[in-house]
Amino acid sequence: MKPLISVISVNYNGYALTCAMVESLRRHVTSPLEIIVVDNGSTDESLEQARSYCSRENFTLIENGTNTGFSHAVNQGIALADSEYVVLFNNDAFAEPQWLAELIRTAETDPKIFAVQSLMIRHFDRELADDAGDYVTWMGFACKTGDGRRASRYTKCRRIFSACGGAALYRKSILDEIGNFDENFFAYFEDVDLSWRANNAGYKNLLCPTARCYHICGASTGAVRYNAFKSQQSGRNSILLPLKNEPLLMLVLNFIPLAAGYLLKCYKFHKQGFGESWDKGMHEAFALLKAGKLGKRPFRLRDLPNYILMELWMIWNMVPYLWYRLVIVRFDLK
Repeated sequence: MKPLISVISVNYNGYALTCAMVESLRRHVTSPLEIIVVDNGSTDESLEQARSYCSRENFTLIENGTNTGFSHAVNQGIALADSEYVVLFNNDAFAEPQWLAELIRTAETDPKIFAVQSLMIRHFDRELADDAGDYVTWMGFACKTGDGRRASRYTKCRRIFSACGGAALYRKSILDEIGNFDENFFAYFEDVDLSWRANNAGYKNLLCPTARCYHICGASTGAVRYNAFKSQQSGRNSILLPLKNEPLLMLVLNFIPLAAGYLLKCYKFHKQGFGESWDKGMHEAFALLKAGKLGKRPFRLRDLPNYILMELWMIWNMVPYLWYRLVIVRFDLK
């Protein structure tokens, strides 16, 4: 039977996590399921353990000799997926029994739904959310909704700007139309870029709060806050996001807030001691632009209402962003 779902997980030196993730899926999922693990050059025992699963039905292992980046690894999995939906699931996430069924149920309510995100909850503090959908502000900040807030606040299915690729379902037919993950985004924001492209094309991304999973924050990259790697990725991808997804007129209209936002981020990373890494990422972004490798989708007049919606949405997103930074974080509200 052709599987309805292909679950793709990227492994990099995550021996215990990857084993637990695979066994969790096997226990909790009863519908036809294909599991694709992409190993990105692991040097621990995880690759050997993954090979031991290869004799099992509907399990595929892709071995990369080096770390090719999250986007490239995921795209390898998508290329092999023979299913209606693909689900990205971090190897440091663990699903509840009805997790996958709830994602599918939500996706099948409307063919215009591109992505459905799980309610991601902190593994070691299960009263608090980790991610309930991502969003982009007028100043170009890509942010998480719900980080550190009570998971019980998120009970209704709703439209979100972007699904977090750590635990989300994607409709494969729409991926075929708008393209897969952009491999210029080695890691971080690649899921926001993909969801933004879907928004621009007139599709929707939803949060399904009944699809719950538990996430060990930062375990797959080793970066919960700041490090040199994350700073470099942010320096590059913060520029690529708006350049790729905003038409020329939007970029002109938004130049001042985007420039102000980028300068603020630049100041923050320099102050944290990662200015050199940030600057390296920035230069990588402009090198891609100069080489004509941005991968920007052509402007389509029929998508004009979608561009207007995105512009208004990003302006509005300044409200929850400022509320979170100035009130919730400052007073430690949950």
